[in-house]
Amino acid sequence: MRNRRLLALVAAGLVAAGTAVAAPAGASHAWGNYHWARTSNPFTLKVGDNVSSTWDGHLDTAVSDWSASSVLDLAKVAGGANPRNCRGTAGRVEVCNSTYGNNGWLGIAQIRASGSHITQGVVKLNDTYFNTSRYNTAAWRNLVMCQELGHTFGLHHQDEAFDNPNLGTCMDYTDDPSSNQHPNAHDFSMLETIYAHLDSSTTLGASAPNARGAGGAGGEAEWGRAIRYSADGRPSLFEQDLGGGQRVFTFVIWAR
Repeated sequence: MRNRRLLALVAAGLVAAGTAVAAPAGASHAWGNYHWARTSNPFTLKVGDNVSSTWDGHLDTAVSDWSASSVLDLAKVAGGANPRNCRGTAGRVEVCNSTYGNNGWLGIAQIRASGSHITQGVVKLNDTYFNTSRYNTAAWRNLVMCQELGHTFGLHHQDEAFDNPNLGTCMDYTDDPSSNQHPNAHDFSMLETIYAHLDSSTTLGASAPNARGAGGAGGEAEWGRAIRYSADGRPSLFEQDLGGGQRVFTFVIWAR
């Protein structure tokens, strides 16, 4: 599995052949202790394809990129959501695109959790902005698709300042996505840390109950309270407390 991860990084041009893969010392970008419950590694997480043909290649790239992890395999399956509201499905991630409006966001990831266990995820890509000349590029589409999927596994951003030098990962905020279109070695190391332990039960498949939360076109009014801000002062993570240990987290990447 580790060899598979290294080969994928080399193929993607993220490291040169023969170069050691090292993570930044002391850095951590998990968001709390949230993770999918599973009884073995690597585990398979289904990703529902609710995207248009314009997005299909970018979804395929992200699925392939993240499946290079030693602990995680993604399996693209037929979508189970209406892209206009993109309601979540228990035990999997739904990925949708639509013209969600001039609401300021390029993409969001919404993750429902029961206690510390992720039970469903949703990724929404806002074509209102991706249909404009600034964002209608392969690089921007790859970055946002990759980043929002990464959140649904338990990853946070590695950096939240748009004008810092690129870190070579899609989990990095940037104004120039050219070298931030794929995961990097530190993302994979972080996933290994998050999923180092095993659980006695699983939230994969249809094991978790469907309920309100994660869905809808989305806006700050329905995301709950902001609990984290990026370097430019905008909220990047929201929490909605549903009671009974149930929460929905919304990660936002804003248009600039």
